[in-house]
Amino acid sequence: MEIPAPAVPEIPVPAEQREPVSVEVTVRLPAEALPAQPEMPPARPDMITRMAGAFQMEVDDRREIARQRDWFVRHPDYMVRVFQRSSRYLYHILDELERRQMPMDLALLPIVESAYDPFAYSHGRAAGMWQMIPGTARRFGVRQNWWYDGRRDVLDSTRAALDYLEYLYAEFDDWQLAVAAYNSGEGNVHRAIRRNRNAGKPTDFWHLRLPRETVNYVPKLLALVDIVSRPQKYGLELPQIEDRPYFQVVELDGQMDLALIAELADMDMDELYALNPGFNRWATDPDGPHRAVVPIDRAEQLTAAVSDLPGDARMRWVRYRIRSGDSLIAIAARHDTTPDVLKEVNGLRGHVIRAGDHLMIPTATRDLAAYTHSADLRLARTQSRPRGDARVSHTVASGDTLWGIARRYGVSTRSLAKWNGMAPGDTLSVGRTLAVWTKSGTGVPAVASLPAAKDRKIRYTVRRGDSLYRIAQKFRVSVAQIQGWNNLDKKKYLQPGQTLTMYVDVTRQSGG
Repeated sequence: MEIPAPAVPEIPVPAEQREPVSVEVTVRLPAEALPAQPEMPPARPDMITRMAGAFQMEVDDRREIARQRDWFVRHPDYMVRVFQRSSRYLYHILDELERRQMPMDLALLPIVESAYDPFAYSHGRAAGMWQMIPGTARRFGVRQNWWYDGRRDVLDSTRAALDYLEYLYAEFDDWQLAVAAYNSGEGNVHRAIRRNRNAGKPTDFWHLRLPRETVNYVPKLLALVDIVSRPQKYGLELPQIEDRPYFQVVELDGQMDLALIAELADMDMDELYALNPGFNRWATDPDGPHRAVVPIDRAEQLTAAVSDLPGDARMRWVRYRIRSGDSLIAIAARHDTTPDVLKEVNGLRGHVIRAGDHLMIPTATRDLAAYTHSADLRLARTQSRPRGDARVSHTVASGDTLWGIARRYGVSTRSLAKWNGMAPGDTLSVGRTLAVWTKSGTGVPAVASLPAAKDRKIRYTVRRGDSLYRIAQKFRVSVAQIQGWNNLDKKKYLQPGQTLTMYVDVTRQSGG
């Protein structure tokens, strides 16, 4: 028989010793009584999506557009390559278009013009990613000189190109006509409109008689607008480009060696030139712009370094003692600068200099080969690129023309110009060395690859102890060239005081 356990009396526990009891209570408040939650900003789209969402130009179902579109669709690698190249510059261009309330479609124009290559140069003498010709660029305030070509500068060329497009839109009140005029000039478009109006024909772009290049130019832009608006439809996958600024401008307050800028910003020269393609030489222009465009994550570092840099440390200076027979032109050529720069930094009013006096000369801190995208090295690469079986050098003589030289070697004028980074209409300078690519069997001897040809005519006064060989070594030319330029008799010796004419390639001169 189970005996029940005796009941245990409950002993009261004082309140201060009791275990706390957790009670879960749910209280429902009306929605209006809840505190406002901060809204999370929507994720920004990539730049291509941002651009496509603001397109304004109408794309018609036209054969001309379809033909251009088919080419782009058949070359997907080209599309990817071009947009990857644009990634440095696209944010700036989109921001400028947005600020001016211009169609985002125009951000695709540099693809049509240059494939977004700021170093592009055309047979029509147009330069930069916006492909501006010298006259139009000057008209819209773009400076061009020995040190600097603003047509290639990202900031200056974009400003000028958009200024020009705004002007053209105000002129024609139609973006298709404005774009056509950007390509062919407003005069051509005005004449075509007048011709159609007089004939009672429509005056929209599609009915105008314009140059062949322009007839294809506008459809190319519209084909790109269509593709970028809906790449999936055409089986294309465009790169994702983060919608944020790529670069920042750092003020320099004066001329500065580009190699020093790259060193202070901890970046390589190729990237520095890609963001500052307007600089032709080894330093910024002494007359400005006094700025460097650098990746945004390098800007603070460069700003601090520049502010700590003494003013006289921004360039390397050489104290040069003027010798008998020297001229400003010859001295400038040997130091890769110009007579005007020497005059300015030394307070000279004219070209007269005296033996025994000294000049302060700004010089590159590194070998000129380090300045990878200077105008001279770009030209050297252009001239060295194989275009035929044999490369020949031709030194321009008085009376030479591109047409005449091309005919002599059996090549086209346009090819000869292209091989030498020129346009067919460019002026030749006497003494300049041209690269000519010929086919085998032409009987023209090939020569070793030559460096860039940025030649200056100088007069050299022979001094006691000089020889042709010594002078040739000094100026890095050949004895045969000196003899040819001066019609020298090989059997006669040089005489002190004799004046020689030479054409000196400034890219090959260094030292004092």
